[in-house]
Amino acid sequence: MTEEEVPSWGEIARKYGRFLYNVAYRLTGNDDDAQDLVQEVLLRVRKGLERYQPGSMEGWLSRIATNAFLDDVRRRRRRPLERLPDEPEHVLPPSSGADDDFEAAALSEDVQAALRGLPADYRAAIVLSDVVGLTYQEISDALDVPIGTVRSRLHRGRALLREALR
Repeated sequence: MTEEEVPSWGEIARKYGRFLYNVAYRLTGNDDDAQDLVQEVLLRVRKGLERYQPGSMEGWLSRIATNAFLDDVRRRRRRPLERLPDEPEHVLPPSSGADDDFEAAALSEDVQAALRGLPADYRAAIVLSDVVGLTYQEISDALDVPIGTVRSRLHRGRALLREALR
């Protein structure tokens, strides 16, 4: 596939599935929500693939993931869900998969917990910058905010992370 060709949905799912899961896990902070977010992203990719302009696939997918995450955060604020109590007799024991092992090695639990504690806007900017490795311009495009706002969110978010990790 050349850079000018638009990949198929299946190619995107296979090639970028782990990337999407990593971004989703860092944004949501837990496996179940990350898997749900990846599914939502892949649905949005399928619907929007004909509008994709060849370029940075990671940037495009990060923007979709971030927008889906922020949409979910806004939806939960409007309609908070009451979690059902855990009933051990109805819960299967979790099995450790390759993704879990990968995630455990990538960021320590205290860093992940500190990330979960950040406001969604700061968390999105930090994940896109420090975990995904996007440039300020790509983050600006993904979040649909000016570069100055990206810098501000990164600065404030990192300061909150440092404070949480003390």
